[in-house]
Amino acid sequence: MAPTAIRLCCAAFRWTPVVFISAIVVWSYYAYVIQMCILTVDSVTEKVLYLLLYHPLLVMFVWSYGKTIFTPVGTVPKKFYLPHQDADKLMRETNEEAQKNILIEFARNSNLPVQNRTHSGAPRYCEKCRCIKPDRCHHCSVCGTCVLKMDHHCPWVNNCVGFTTYKFFVMFLGYALVYCIYVALTSLKYFISFWSKGINHNMGHFHVLFLFFVAVMFGISLISLFGYHIYLTVKNRSTLESFRSPIFQSGPDKNGFSLGKYNNFIEIFGENKKLWFIPVFTSSGDGVTYPTRTVDLDSDGLLADRQRWMEEGDLDSNITNGYGSYNRDSGVRLAY
Repeated sequence: MAPTAIRLCCAAFRWTPVVFISAIVVWSYYAYVIQMCILTVDSVTEKVLYLLLYHPLLVMFVWSYGKTIFTPVGTVPKKFYLPHQDADKLMRETNEEAQKNILIEFARNSNLPVQNRTHSGAPRYCEKCRCIKPDRCHHCSVCGTCVLKMDHHCPWVNNCVGFTTYKFFVMFLGYALVYCIYVALTSLKYFISFWSKGINHNMGHFHVLFLFFVAVMFGISLISLFGYHIYLTVKNRSTLESFRSPIFQSGPDKNGFSLGKYNNFIEIFGENKKLWFIPVFTSSGDGVTYPTRTVDLDSDGLLADRQRWMEEGDLDSNITNGYGSYNRDSGVRLAY
């Protein structure tokens, strides 16, 4: 009974940051719309303009935040899980080379499209989930499962940021930053006016003053975070990969999944330009296989789809994978 109660308390506690952010957003709506626009701004034209620009921005911000929170994380397909007999055999085996051979044999027989390896050259294996990890997949101790293309577990959304949620997370950061900048800029002159006249007992003035401070504070913190994830997007890296390079058969390569800035962006935001900045899922692929620019020796025959790094100047400069191909010279993602 006690462990169950503890788990429930921990689960409830993990929602605290989400509740905090939600409360800030709700209060900011009251402070901006009611206290500033309706009760403080004198010009009708200015009120209408502020509110017309504010509400679409708020909708996109809240929409992307909600999608980041409630979108299920990408989980490992069943074919990557070892049968109980093989998993037990692997656990009993003490020889590292024998363990490696068991994993290689299973991956070969199951035709698993895995390129990433451990330092010993074995397919990456999760002892908790008892499965071979697909490329870019990692185990999240908070979620208690392996997550496809895991970037990190974010307490502010109480969810893992990975293949299914990364676009929403980047959009959430971007819209939150624009939201803070917009609120700060439009409330600046009223902040200066109230501050220069001195603090009085008008609660509406306190709301506007605090609104400006909060917008600036969150805006400053979001600039670096959003900028960092834009950098990761154009480099086609996850946060984990930026600190620990993925290992291929040719060795560690931090840029192994990079296809060029445009194609890297397309892999996250999709090919439909109309949906780039809308919080709907448009990322390319299945979260399991990824095109690479790394030489894959494929000496043990694990890959069903051979992928090669075409050097600059080669006649064939197309990078191909299971869900499409990219042309590095033109920067255009090719048809199937």
